[in-house]
Amino acid sequence: MTVTTFGAILGLVVAIVLIIYKVPPVYGMMVGALVGGIVGGASPTDTVSYMVSGASGMASGIMRIIAAGMLAGFLIKSGSAETIAHTIVKKMGEKYALLAVVLAAWVLQAVGTFGDVIVVIVAPIALDIASRTHYSRAAASIALIGGIHAGNIVSPNANTIALAENFKLPLTTVMLGGLIPSAAGLLFSYIFMKILRNKGEMVDPSLIDHTESNENLPSFGRAIIGPICTIVLLMLRALVGITIDPIIALPVGGIIGTIATGQTKKMMDFATTGISRMSSIVLLLLGTGTISGIITNSALKATLESLVQASGMPGYLLAPISGIVMGGATASCIAGATVASQVFGSTILNFGVTGIQAAVMIHAGCCVFDCLPHGSFFHISAGTLRMPIKERLKVIPYESLIGFGMTVVATIVYGVMGFTF
Repeated sequence: MTVTTFGAILGLVVAIVLIIYKVPPVYGMMVGALVGGIVGGASPTDTVSYMVSGASGMASGIMRIIAAGMLAGFLIKSGSAETIAHTIVKKMGEKYALLAVVLAAWVLQAVGTFGDVIVVIVAPIALDIASRTHYSRAAASIALIGGIHAGNIVSPNANTIALAENFKLPLTTVMLGGLIPSAAGLLFSYIFMKILRNKGEMVDPSLIDHTESNENLPSFGRAIIGPICTIVLLMLRALVGITIDPIIALPVGGIIGTIATGQTKKMMDFATTGISRMSSIVLLLLGTGTISGIITNSALKATLESLVQASGMPGYLLAPISGIVMGGATASCIAGATVASQVFGSTILNFGVTGIQAAVMIHAGCCVFDCLPHGSFFHISAGTLRMPIKERLKVIPYESLIGFGMTVVATIVYGVMGFTF
């Protein structure tokens, strides 16, 4: 039995409403899937079967995401992420200090650090710089958040892993595919940072926690060894034809980084931190899988394909549109990329779009509205940047424009021009 288009859409709406009202996303999506399936004409038994099937389809991606926990835990707990951020800001000097914040956030995201961790580490630096250079708090926030958005689509993170899995692509291919829109994201972040320089509240110097050098932090050279090792292992397929799966490359990078920084005794602590960080993502993906299972077994895909054909719209536009819609619906780039690629991937490919083209356009699209208030990143960034909710809301349009700019660039390069590799 196929679930109706109305049922699939209703399921998404229910999930969104529940998440907005602070229901844990995994439960919100499960309830939405259940409601969507039953209202859409499936029996309770079939509905549960679709939900379980969708969640089961996440298994291989979840394994790789769990494996990424070792690298993430190392970056967080060893002080390596903090070292990388401080080094970039120090080397670029005060004149380009906020640009350095953009680049530091980009690098930390690109090597696999979580966005919420980056905000916690870099926010005090960004606010301190903004105070000394007379930039507004909004400008400092867009420098930090824009760098995270730009780095998100070239990182060996959960959303990139999901896209690689669903389109049967090497992880490094998806990462490299995001470089062009990522560079555009850096440029847009810098432009909006300049536009916001004198807009909104200025940073109160008395509230700044001035960062001091910490002798216990590893050197930059040692801190960067682990992430570089992971990237080199992942790139062996393209360089010499040797395929190293992310399930091996990601934890090996964390282990080598731990050894390089001389913190071998803390390896289990790093692993524990990493797995605890990944547990929330795993739960999110399981919930995403249930709603994905309902949509996959619904008429929604056929309806969208018919609408695209009837409108005369280029088929490749379904990729960025699905990313924008799903990223906004879940306020999560991870969930948005997973649902969009798993549910609409085959339909997008039927329009003659290649896997890498679809992956990059979806990924960029997911960055447009993943910053909405029903997501966790909105609240974490508001707290660490010391922004009242009203002020934080005013930054959202600029964040979304950065994501939209990346999406436009990705669509022109991979859709209009048809670039592929």
